[in-house]
Amino acid sequence: MHVPFLDLDAAYRELEEEIDDAARRVLGSGRFILGAEVEQFERSFAEHVEAKHCVGVGNGLDALTLALAALGIGHGDQVIVPAATFIATWLAVSRVGATPVPAAVDDETFTLDPGALEAVITERSRAIVPVHLYGHPADLDAIAGVADDHSLTVIDDAAQAHGARYRGRPIGALTSASAFSFYPTKNLGAVGDGGAVTTDDDVVADRLRMLRNYGEREKHRHECLGWNSRLDPIQAAILAVKLDKLEEWNSRRRRIAARYRERLAGLSWVRLPNEAPWATHVYHLFVIRVPSRDELVEQLASNSITTAIHYPVPPYRQRAYRDLPVPHPLGELDAAHGELLSLPMGPHLTDAQVDHVTDVVLRFGPC
Repeated sequence: MHVPFLDLDAAYRELEEEIDDAARRVLGSGRFILGAEVEQFERSFAEHVEAKHCVGVGNGLDALTLALAALGIGHGDQVIVPAATFIATWLAVSRVGATPVPAAVDDETFTLDPGALEAVITERSRAIVPVHLYGHPADLDAIAGVADDHSLTVIDDAAQAHGARYRGRPIGALTSASAFSFYPTKNLGAVGDGGAVTTDDDVVADRLRMLRNYGEREKHRHECLGWNSRLDPIQAAILAVKLDKLEEWNSRRRRIAARYRERLAGLSWVRLPNEAPWATHVYHLFVIRVPSRDELVEQLASNSITTAIHYPVPPYRQRAYRDLPVPHPLGELDAAHGELLSLPMGPHLTDAQVDHVTDVVLRFGPC
């Protein structure tokens, strides 16, 4: 039995007629930059995350970069980021001229540890960027408490958390701004690049709309140094189709995660992902921690099972950040990165496929 890591073809087949109709509608409209399709999706997505505004942009990295810029973060500032995350979180900070400062992550959820923040705050600190890694929300109330004590802005990276909830509230309107990616593999994925920022702040939303479009409110009247980063209307139309399926697909992901947990619960050498009682995890990824990971990867591959490793080299070990000082020891995190493994996950994974994956894991033993 073949088990893909993520079956994007199945997602398209389920919605093929609606997706094709949406694309044809845009192609027939003659409007290929911004316009009604983007505005409609922005309204729908804002409503979905219970935010006042949604501003569609070109991709997830731009979403976080523009959010930082719209909130006045720039040269000379320091921004606290998780030590464990995709490098885009750090790159966005660097792109606005600020310096990323890594803080330790929680050992169970791999999201930013609120207890680690005080140790890295300096007089140059301006913002904190928690990441809802793998689809599990960061502890936003605890992070906000530290931020408020030091007059820091909180901007969350929600690239992996479409539909996730924190204490019953959807991710997307719980900080000054939330940055989303619609990369095709996301829980809400386009058929190319795309992103958005959601916020309740009218001023921030207005500035975002200028920044994404050359710094103009009115055509040929440029009020600030802007970008060219606009959500494509075809992507917006397709995202609108998929948005109607997001809750159902996330529920399927949660059922698949529960099946993984049930079948792997008896293995003392497998560390399963944790879900905090205040969180609704949407399992963008199902990440286990195992010794002899590479050997397990080979065993799974030999049984036609595709896995992935997110992320084998953390940002603080990347050559791009070789000159950035790490303010605290991260040896334990280095060890974790050598053991993390993403099992197949997606709303179209069948019970039989999950059982095949777990059967192989159950036959494997750590060296």
